[in-house]
Amino acid sequence: MQTSARWTVADIPDLTGQTAIVTGGNSGVGFETAIELARHGATTIIACRSASRAEAALSKIEEAAPSSQTRSMLLDLGDLASVDAFSKSFTTEYETLDLLINNAGIMATPYRTTKDGFESQVGTNHLGHFALTAKLMPALTAAQSSRLVNVSSIGHRSGDMDTDDLLLDRSNYKRWRAYYRSKLANLLFTYEMHRRLQTAGIENLSSLAAHPGVARTNLAQGMGFIGTLLKPIAFLFIQSAQMGALPILRATTDPNAHGGQYYGPDKPHERSGYPQVVSSSPDSHNEQDARRLWEQSEELTGIKFTI
Repeated sequence: MQTSARWTVADIPDLTGQTAIVTGGNSGVGFETAIELARHGATTIIACRSASRAEAALSKIEEAAPSSQTRSMLLDLGDLASVDAFSKSFTTEYETLDLLINNAGIMATPYRTTKDGFESQVGTNHLGHFALTAKLMPALTAAQSSRLVNVSSIGHRSGDMDTDDLLLDRSNYKRWRAYYRSKLANLLFTYEMHRRLQTAGIENLSSLAAHPGVARTNLAQGMGFIGTLLKPIAFLFIQSAQMGALPILRATTDPNAHGGQYYGPDKPHERSGYPQVVSSSPDSHNEQDARRLWEQSEELTGIKFTI
């Protein structure tokens, strides 16, 4: 194990015998997270809505880590029926889940709705992961020691939470406002989960969050022509997906990490650097908003948590 103050993939412990799910593990920081979990022994499941993209990612992982145990399973977080089917398929085959990394997301997309009628960014980035986590709670709590890691963003600091109007409609939709709100929701969910686990006396499941800083990912694809045009220029000034994955990997695997923590890069403004515990906005710690978001998420998805 590395003793340097800079935490790297060399600090990841042996994960043999553990099972991990990485949503959106086919590209960007999700892929880099998945490949390192696999390299360190975890049975790693890439949850992805595209079978072809998932298979391409699996091929790369198998080439880089031939002895790893990896597989893909179809999951569309914008479709609650898909979330249900994925969860049933997983729990039929696996009794426990050690690591759930809720990483998949869309960013700054034009207005559209999920298959269940939710605004797509809040619907996918928050509600889809909320429902997935609820469905997988029995497997998470059955593990000897498990972790839930929600991937947020430095953009959460610009987010506003209006639980009376959680899902922006077309008339007042702003793509960045919806994205920032979804990332704020990720943190409100993380901290509320942590509080509820503590209240229930559940000690074998920890709820944490992380963000990748500004890293090279495919999120800009949702921004259309402008995102595609600016991508080559932007890549000159932002860190690699490998570096962006480090805060997620540390939150997921560091034996010293614990529930309620939030990890991000250590350089100014948390845009790049090595992972450390970072702070989040005052709004992300608003317990009233967190409780109401939880209740509303249960109402919208029709799924109750068993804690």
